[in-house]
Amino acid sequence: MANITNTARTQSSIISNVSDADLAAFILRATMGILFIIHGGLKLFVFTPAGTAQFFESIGFAGFLAYPVIAIEILGGIALLLGVGTRWVSLALVPVMLGTIYAPHGAAGFFFSNAGGGWEYPAFWSVALIVQALLGSGAYALTGKRA
Repeated sequence: MANITNTARTQSSIISNVSDADLAAFILRATMGILFIIHGGLKLFVFTPAGTAQFFESIGFAGFLAYPVIAIEILGGIALLLGVGTRWVSLALVPVMLGTIYAPHGAAGFFFSNAGGGWEYPAFWSVALIVQALLGSGAYALTGKRA
C-alpha cells in the first residue's frame, strides 16, 4: 500500500511538465478571472454604471464607489485570467467581496438561497481569493511565474 501511495505522489500531472499545484492554481485563477469579468460586465453593460451607482446608494454606499468597483472587477478579472500580478490582484479583490458581505448580502443571512442572497457565496469567494494569493499564478500565466 505504501508503494502505491509513493508512486502516486511521484507521478507527473495529467498535463506533461505541469505540476498538479500549478494546474490547480491555473484553473482557480482562470475561473475567477472569467467570473469577475462577467460580473463587472453585468454592472457595465446591463445595469449601466449610473444604475449601479444608484443601487450602491440604495444600500448605503456612496454612488461613486460603483465606478471603481466596476473597474476593479473587470481589470482584476482580466489580470487574473492572464496571470498578471495574481497574488496582488487577488488580495485587491478581497475587500470588494467583503463589501458585498457588508451590504447587500449580510442582512440576508448566511445562505445564498435566502431572499436577497446571503453572504455564503461572497465569503467563499473571499477565501478562494486568499487561496489564490497564496498559490500564485500557477501554470499558463503571462508572467511565466509558477506557484
